[in-house]
Amino acid sequence: MKKRSTYYKLAATLLSTTLLFACTNNDTTTVTSETEAETAGTSTLVNTDVSKLVSEAVSYKEDDSYTDWENEDPTYIELNGTEATFDSSAAVLFDNNVLTIKTGGTYVLSGQMDNGQIVVDAEDKNTVKLILNGVDIQSSTSSAIYVMNAEKTTISLVEGTENTVSDAEQYVYEDSSEDEPNAAIFSKDDLTINGTGTLIVHGNYNNGIASKDKLKITGGTINVHAVDDGIMGRDLVAVKEGTIKIEAGGDGIKSTNDEDTSKGTVALEGGTYDITSGNDAIQSIASLWITDGTYTIKSGEGSPETISNHEERMPGQETSTAATTTATESESYKGLKASVDIAIGGGDFTIDSEDDAVHSNQHVTLAGGEFTISTGDDGVHADSSVATTGGSIDITKSYEGIEGKNITIEDGEIQLISSDDGFNVAGGNDASGMDMPAAATEGSGTIQINGGFISVNAEGDGLDSNGSISMTDGIVIVNGPTQNMNGPLDYDSSFNITGGFIVAVGSSGMSQSHSEDSSQTGVLMTYPEIQSAGTMIHLEDSDGKNIVSFTPAKDYQSVFISSPELTKDASYTLYSGGTSTGEEADGLYTDGNVEGGTKVIDFAISETVTWLNESGVTEAAANGPGGGGTPGSGDQARPDMGNRDDMFSDLDEETRQKMQEIMEQQRNGTITQEEAQEQLAELGVEMPERGTPPTQQ
Repeated sequence: MKKRSTYYKLAATLLSTTLLFACTNNDTTTVTSETEAETAGTSTLVNTDVSKLVSEAVSYKEDDSYTDWENEDPTYIELNGTEATFDSSAAVLFDNNVLTIKTGGTYVLSGQMDNGQIVVDAEDKNTVKLILNGVDIQSSTSSAIYVMNAEKTTISLVEGTENTVSDAEQYVYEDSSEDEPNAAIFSKDDLTINGTGTLIVHGNYNNGIASKDKLKITGGTINVHAVDDGIMGRDLVAVKEGTIKIEAGGDGIKSTNDEDTSKGTVALEGGTYDITSGNDAIQSIASLWITDGTYTIKSGEGSPETISNHEERMPGQETSTAATTTATESESYKGLKASVDIAIGGGDFTIDSEDDAVHSNQHVTLAGGEFTISTGDDGVHADSSVATTGGSIDITKSYEGIEGKNITIEDGEIQLISSDDGFNVAGGNDASGMDMPAAATEGSGTIQINGGFISVNAEGDGLDSNGSISMTDGIVIVNGPTQNMNGPLDYDSSFNITGGFIVAVGSSGMSQSHSEDSSQTGVLMTYPEIQSAGTMIHLEDSDGKNIVSFTPAKDYQSVFISSPELTKDASYTLYSGGTSTGEEADGLYTDGNVEGGTKVIDFAISETVTWLNESGVTEAAANGPGGGGTPGSGDQARPDMGNRDDMFSDLDEETRQKMQEIMEQQRNGTITQEEAQEQLAELGVEMPERGTPPTQQ
């Protein structure tokens, strides 16, 4: 991730004239109001105060914090194998190696209990405080600590002590129809863990720590090893601080109340987390609020070594979870997941996820935090809207980088690498591309960029919207696809630019510029031949002033540039090659001088969209193989994909069967895409450009 100082320097240099143009542009207010209407559903996300959300969801009381228990007239209980020693006047029963606490109060436990159990069955409404002062509690038949009945129970970890709790691998229930308790530490009521000592929990039967009410953690070092879920709270899981390490066969941290929509929040205000989970690392049945903390997460098998792109997955072979992206999804391997909303205001996140790294069934708001993400699917996904207002996101590996019905970028730094689309506005429930339900692909959603620094390296479309794209400010860099089936920019409705800076390079077959009713001008250059990665693009005005100096990371044949410094009735020169002495960020240079390079063309800007080739200014339709838009429109609708069920209708049955076998081999990785194309050619089948069916020769 580039340092923020570099980002701010880029912003100051590249956008220095934005304010001037905004002040003299009478169209800005109109465009903004239209954009706000289109994205009204994201306005709440943009203004989200995550700390306020947490304070509304969680209230901490005095007894949630570690207290000076020695002055609370505690009851001391010494455990010794199959025996327990305590004052005879204490409200404690000990029978058959089960120690039962009958009233509220402070109880200090130390020593070792073999094949026993601590039960809380309080007959009053006072808080039961369990002070773990160096204990090792093991059960071979049930939970080690079982809060059967209490208004509230706190477990305090004494400084400098190590406390171990282990349950049975198989539980013995009085009634075979029972399924509770089912965790090494199990509470039917509110449970709080605090202190500065260490708690080691072995959930050998099912879960590690579970509360059927509210579960709060305000301190301590907690290590959980669980066959299934690590830490669970039905109505609430709230962590203020602590060091938490979880190894879970199921979910790491989760809430479970699916009956009351006002409950089930997971609220994390701080702490250090190291979570390895067989399924989701952190999962909320309702919403997930995070304001701070350090998170190291691995969910499922983690991200695969390589991720197939859209073409390699082939039609009909993508995994759509539209029918299963529900709260009760049985197999899910996501990093951060919520059935309602996710809002993150801060924290440091390193996420290695088999499935989506950040996933919400409704909205995702990222207002701060530092993210490093490697995922087998989407970096950030929301079934509804995604909004970023700050922080930094570094997606080093993904299928699609950021996906939602609407995506709004107000601020922050985003760098992403994707095997398919970088940004994808397509709608639907975690479904993308050719297997997207038809209703989802007929989009009215939008990508709205109002600020920030965005760098996209995509094998599919760079910015892909089945609706529209709007840009009012910010810096956008797109290293787009090298194959002509995709484009650096891909939208159905319009791309309106009123401010900001964008440079987008990639293949030319599907290239698009912005819309001609934009108030900011732009140029789209199509080269006669593919340009090698690292070949600098340098654009300067007639006075020799640098407009852009950019070195693409991949081969390219088209480049789109829009900047506040591009003006109508002005002349410019485009160069290819050379080097820059300026400061570089993601291939984009500021300051310094460009040395060397070859002049490609001189041209003047007279329209909002200027189409260029090696001969100079040209028409939109002449911008490369496959065309780049409709002449004179500027709103270049992408080719209709048609009904994918009809894609192979023109082929005979035998050819269709062989074609599908070749596709399956490519999807499984037994043959490359080039080998698949050669085998298809031998069948006499020519794979089409996007928007037309295969043809049999």
